[in-house]
Amino acid sequence: MLLIPAIDLKDGHCVRLKQGDMDQATVFSEDPTEMALHWLKQGARRLHLVDLNGAFAGKPKNESAVKAIIHAVREYAIENDTDEIPVQLGGGIRDLDTIERYLDGGLSYIIIGTAAVKNPGFLHDACSAFPGQIIVGLDAKDGKVATDGWSKLSGHEVIDLAKKFEDYGCEAIVYTDIGRDGMMGGINIDATVRLAQSMTIPVIASGGVHDIRDIEALCAVEDEGIEGVICGRSIYEGTLDLRLAQQRADALSGLETSEADEA
Repeated sequence: MLLIPAIDLKDGHCVRLKQGDMDQATVFSEDPTEMALHWLKQGARRLHLVDLNGAFAGKPKNESAVKAIIHAVREYAIENDTDEIPVQLGGGIRDLDTIERYLDGGLSYIIIGTAAVKNPGFLHDACSAFPGQIIVGLDAKDGKVATDGWSKLSGHEVIDLAKKFEDYGCEAIVYTDIGRDGMMGGINIDATVRLAQSMTIPVIASGGVHDIRDIEALCAVEDEGIEGVICGRSIYEGTLDLRLAQQRADALSGLETSEADEA
């Protein structure tokens, strides 16, 4: 079970929202690069970036912050003689040129959300042009997919769309229960498992993580196809210790903790 710290970018700062509401943003750092380095030092094995301004504007708005984080991740790997961890990004990505620019700049995965729902032809083209690097972000409330930075609810069922996008060749699905995101009320395990059971590609859970019990609950259903979980407010406010939680997840998954993790 992979624990993935989230770095949500708003106006160049690292923030967390409650239920996707831009007016309910808590600034946790004015330097997202330093925050990325903090999570690297805590043993993060992947980073999840979201351009919140871009999600609402429909085009990249925090590209300079993204580039700075990628550079910091690369330099950290060189300085510590370790592998460079993957970085994934979503928010406002609507065309192939933007995807190519970001991937050429060092991102490992691009997350397509609103554009996948509104323009499935674009998603199909992206999966064909950049195989293995396109993840679909499905954000839902009561089983219905939301778009435009969660501001609009569509009539699409999550599982129906996920199966369609799986056929296109996407690498994975990030499933977020927006009713729980930023609220730390616990992961929607049942809905996440239902989605994972319907897919052959991995599902990454998101929204509602509070403490180690949520990680243990996800590890208990890991065999259903849940690859990881995105952690936000819980690791920023300290109800979940990233390093200890990853070690616990490794133990439950039968993986040996490396000496680097123990250090």
